[in-house]
Amino acid sequence: MSWHRTIQNCKNALAKHSPLLQRSSLEFNPQVNFYWMRGERTIPRGHRRGRVEPVRFQIDDEPHCQIRVPQPLPELVPLGTDISAEVPEIGYAPDLLPMFRRQYDNNIFTGAKLADPCSYGHTQFHLVKDRFHRHKLTQTNLVDQIEVRLRANAIASLFAWTGAQAMYQGFWSHEDVTRPFVSQAVITDGQHFSFFCYQLNTLAVTVQTDLGNQRKNLCWGTESMRLYETVKSGNVIGLDENVLKLLVQFLLNGAKPV
Repeated sequence: MSWHRTIQNCKNALAKHSPLLQRSSLEFNPQVNFYWMRGERTIPRGHRRGRVEPVRFQIDDEPHCQIRVPQPLPELVPLGTDISAEVPEIGYAPDLLPMFRRQYDNNIFTGAKLADPCSYGHTQFHLVKDRFHRHKLTQTNLVDQIEVRLRANAIASLFAWTGAQAMYQGFWSHEDVTRPFVSQAVITDGQHFSFFCYQLNTLAVTVQTDLGNQRKNLCWGTESMRLYETVKSGNVIGLDENVLKLLVQFLLNGAKPV
């Protein structure tokens, strides 16, 4: 059975327990785009040489599918909650890190058309790309990068998705959000599943708006959980029902009892 049909069947089966899912949209292979500005740089050459401009960042994401709903998911913590965790600050230009500096069109898109009543993100599903499968990372002595890559995937994807949703609602760096935006992600290679919840608390990340801003965007997640050990002669061996239960809880998040 394809992932398309598996996810569609899960959503349909759980919709009877969730009026929210009954009114949801399920879209496969959506495009999610988000860009923001952080820091400044002096243009080194060309006719604009010497001018100071903001550094622009762009995320172009392609989840396997996304479930969108007509009302937002409930906040995980109140917007004004004091978060004591320290966020490390990296004092290097992005092009000095192992990232490629490229020319992008700066776009913002949630995956939903503006007229779509399902304008809030519920859950995205991501399939681990083949080159990042754990057996390949294990073969290249990068076992310690398995969970790191999964977390990075979740944080970048959910920041882009919630940020785009907030921008669609009229918020931006100089008009910060007045309510949190919450969305979820499930990342899987078919055997292992990771679950993440993200709460966007601020878009004020520019040099001008970040001064004195105590809000932090938050991401909670699990380490990867193995759904089953192996499949022999068509039989699933070592099924972990706790993974299925967590998947059901994720999809029923925001549902009111029926």
